[in-house]
Amino acid sequence: MSDDVEKLTRKTIENGGVLAMLYFDIHAKTPELVKELGTGFVNSVIQKPGVVFALGEIDKPVGGEENKNWSSSIQLKVLTKDFGTLANLCMAHSPFSVEITRPDEIKLQLSEAHDLLGLMAATTAEYKKYILTKLAKPGEIAVIEETLKKRAEMGKRILKEGEK
Repeated sequence: MSDDVEKLTRKTIENGGVLAMLYFDIHAKTPELVKELGTGFVNSVIQKPGVVFALGEIDKPVGGEENKNWSSSIQLKVLTKDFGTLANLCMAHSPFSVEITRPDEIKLQLSEAHDLLGLMAATTAEYKKYILTKLAKPGEIAVIEETLKKRAEMGKRILKEGEK
């Protein structure tokens, strides 16, 4: 790493940042499309809130027998301002592997742990809702929606009680 990048990395980590390697699979119909999709993906990660920098390396696409997809992998070095940002990237993009390179230990304030758990719960709930509504028969969708509505009302009531 250059001196400027190393200084930025050290300063960010001292303030709660995390340097990690994320590994992804990527598939497309042509090797060119694999590279384009990979480049677009890396660029989108760079622009996410909380990402200080990201550097991606896309392996040479392989496969691609007639009418079959080409595959490659992406190694993405990412420096995030905090662990929550890294966790959010992982939940949003599902890397097949994650390696935290710095710091050696992750410390979270209780409020950060609460935020992270809330984000995980909300993400999981969205996935469940999506899957259930896609797999449900038309009559079952109304029951699912009613259950979700009751859950939301209960959540509002609990939040109001907590404000007292």
